[in-house]
Amino acid sequence: MPQKTRVLICDDSALMRQVLTKLLGDDPELEVVGAASDPEKAWQMIQRLAPDVMTLDVEMPKMDGVTFLEKLMAHRPMPVVMVSSLTERGADVTMRALEAGAVDFVSKPAMDVAARTAVLGREIREKVKAAATARIRGRRPTRPAAPRPRPSGLGFSATHKVIAIGASTGGTEALMEVLTDMPADSPGIVIVQHMPVGFTASFAERLNGACAINVREARNGDRVQQGRALLAPGDQHMKLQRSGATMSVTLHSTPPVNRFRPSVDVLFHSVAQQMGNNAVGVILTGMGRDGASGLVAMRNAGAHTIAQDEATCVVYGMPRAAFEAGGAERVLPLDKISRGILHALPGSRPTALTR
Repeated sequence: MPQKTRVLICDDSALMRQVLTKLLGDDPELEVVGAASDPEKAWQMIQRLAPDVMTLDVEMPKMDGVTFLEKLMAHRPMPVVMVSSLTERGADVTMRALEAGAVDFVSKPAMDVAARTAVLGREIREKVKAAATARIRGRRPTRPAAPRPRPSGLGFSATHKVIAIGASTGGTEALMEVLTDMPADSPGIVIVQHMPVGFTASFAERLNGACAINVREARNGDRVQQGRALLAPGDQHMKLQRSGATMSVTLHSTPPVNRFRPSVDVLFHSVAQQMGNNAVGVILTGMGRDGASGLVAMRNAGAHTIAQDEATCVVYGMPRAAFEAGGAERVLPLDKISRGILHALPGSRPTALTR
């Protein structure tokens, strides 16, 4: 019989500890070995119980979740799934937690916790299981307030090209890695990162502060243009639309695809249809299969396609599915993906990159 994944819960709310214990304990593949009300107790339990994964509340007494996470990743790295409130502050702190080394996060309901958290049971269980298989590399250094030196422009003339990127678990840091190496005159970029409402705006702001290109949460009708990256908003699909030489995005609230909204497949299929061989498709770390069929469609339409390699993925789910389906023309480690994108574009000088 397969060994169960041992989970520790850390949350200052007795109700949330009770709810999470039941939601996770109901899964035959999971075992809740303890529930701590604060980081100090959680640390003692980690040393005594050696859990495989921990769920960690963002805001707690004695020590906030991010501070505890940073200490944990420095001294005893382990997979952590953050439990965050659906607020502007909660989104900002969650972004900091992902930068500090958390594998993923789930959103804590603001009202009627017992009833509404039950709806999230499947998401919580899946993310804890994915975290148990994630590659943890210890504490990631907190990024400085000032961005690192930005790559200079490469003199692109092919402004009719589009770069489409999809990511999920582990994707926030992967996207930061890729986009900070893209030059200021990069062709237009469209991105789907699996995130709920409220978190994509905060994430886009963090990316924008670190990148040479302009990064923003997409609005319906936004133009896709040189030097700009558009991030699909939480809970809305994003499609690329072309009218002559003008490219823009449209947002939709149609049903989830592969259980996701936004879905990478929705974006990639639209890029394949609208751009053909004038596109580059990239699939980054994440659990599940979203983006696999879309990357196949892009490759079949003549686009260059890239998948992140297994060794550098936090969770090698989406890139594996895309590769096995035949959608990936190239498989590259994370630190070579921006260079791979630029190699696929005419008029680039990849030697001008910072790496």
